[in-house]
Amino acid sequence: MNRIVEVAAAVLLRAAGTQFLLAQRPSGKVYAGYWEFPGGKLEPGESAHQALLRELREELGVVVDQAWPWLSREFSYPHANVRLRFFRVDTWHGAIAPLEHCAFAWLDVGQAPQVEPILPANQPILRALALPPLYALTNAEENGVPAELARLERALADGLRLIQVRDKTLPPAQRRALAEAVMARAGRYANARVLVNDDAQLALAVGAHGVHFSSAQLWQLAQRPACPLVAASCHTAADLARAAELELDFVVLGPLLPTASHPTAAGIGWPAFARLVERSPLPVYALGGLHPKMLAEACRHGAHGIAALRGWASA
Repeated sequence: MNRIVEVAAAVLLRAAGTQFLLAQRPSGKVYAGYWEFPGGKLEPGESAHQALLRELREELGVVVDQAWPWLSREFSYPHANVRLRFFRVDTWHGAIAPLEHCAFAWLDVGQAPQVEPILPANQPILRALALPPLYALTNAEENGVPAELARLERALADGLRLIQVRDKTLPPAQRRALAEAVMARAGRYANARVLVNDDAQLALAVGAHGVHFSSAQLWQLAQRPACPLVAASCHTAADLARAAELELDFVVLGPLLPTASHPTAAGIGWPAFARLVERSPLPVYALGGLHPKMLAEACRHGAHGIAALRGWASA
């Protein structure tokens, strides 16, 4: 039972990422009747990506065009300890058929699943799927509060749904007023979520959906705060491990590339980013010198999405 079984699992997405597929395990197998993300064990000499492609051909009869690495979670079942390497797949060839399952079902992201029971290891994946690809950080310190709120209104109208009230150097009263104004604007849109940077009391006072901790504050936490959403900024493998230990909802990792505020700083770069997030059980947003148009590049290196201080709203 100490040996870890390596498994590749696919999160197939359609309808612009708003629906995902689950398949039902057949009779005669462990956890027969349970619903899971399709995939299976790595064969000797296979990479997780190679195993994913093979398993989807065998289980669903499809040929994958593109698979983005995503999360990695370990789980102890009574019969085995498994490490599941999840990939997001949104393009493939062939008609999906349950060749090795009883059935399959398309479910809506962010909604309570309409099938049950679901394998226990997959519950955190359902929550992670509901996180949008863009995480916008407010920058009223640089832009001014009126201009920043106008920028936010444009972005919300264009589909932005995850916001961090940053601006930590604003006077407390002005920062609270900004947070209240952000909440008022986000409240007009279904599923828009607001986190406050490094101030759980302010988040509670304005009714925000969560709090985002700096890497320094991350190490001061004894346990996860009682907020619907809790995130943190990470810079090292140790930071990522600490966030996972506290079971946070997501993290931001960077700086990745040179930024406007630090143009001579190289950042960690894509190869180091990919190595750091390869075993992360939490969704990771890449931060630092990025623009939403770079989302595909970020996902190719294992990111859930992009976090940005500048460039997240049209002019």
